[in-house]
Amino acid sequence: MSDGHIALAGLGHRFDNGLVALREVDLAVAPGEFVSIVGPSGCGKSTILRILAGVLAPSAGQVSIDGVDVRGRPGSAAYMAQKDLLLPWRRAIDNAVLGSELDRTDEAAARERALAWFERFGLAGFERAWPHELSGGMRQRLALLRTFLFRRDVLLLDEPFGALDAITRQDMVTWLAEVWAADRRTALLVTHDVEEALLLSDRVEVMSGRPGTIIDSVAVPLERPRPAELVTEPEFVALRARILRSLRSGHALAH
Repeated sequence: MSDGHIALAGLGHRFDNGLVALREVDLAVAPGEFVSIVGPSGCGKSTILRILAGVLAPSAGQVSIDGVDVRGRPGSAAYMAQKDLLLPWRRAIDNAVLGSELDRTDEAAARERALAWFERFGLAGFERAWPHELSGGMRQRLALLRTFLFRRDVLLLDEPFGALDAITRQDMVTWLAEVWAADRRTALLVTHDVEEALLLSDRVEVMSGRPGTIIDSVAVPLERPRPAELVTEPEFVALRARILRSLRSGHALAH
């Protein structure tokens, strides 16, 4: 993928109840870059993704994808919210192509493409399954497949593995890294897990407590692929320590 440049400048947001969620957020993500955002609960991480997805218009600042203003304009990015949001009355294959249907693309071609990706996403043999027949990890993979099939250059992932147990989550992080590496779309991930961010990202952005703003940007110069065992290596430990220090200082700034 050659496009997918994200640019936020002076981004701010105040909700109708007066709560100020974001303050002067500046962020640029290059095409094909994987960037994670970490920060304390309530600092506005998810609000940034909702604004980029076009489902929430910001109170202040500029927001663009490939130079196009996306404020209040849904559909410019592929967005996966915290919950899988699978429709219980649609089988797995029908959930997978939902975004393509809403995008009014060739339905037959979309289903053919989706079927080809089921094995890649570890779902081969479950094309006709109902959502309630899938495990938690499989439901998340199906939701991610639906997101990947929505052909946009930018992927917005909001805590995609937050509801999974530790072992399943670790496996899913490894799997997501492999899937993303296959086409290198621009990805912006929100997570509370610092190790997850370091295993997946080219860069980790650290936010302060509310009102959230970016207080540190940490490059991750670790070679890919990154096995789970990497978490004990000195370079990884040093990066994690820096991010945790920034998180603590950002928490203090908000109090």
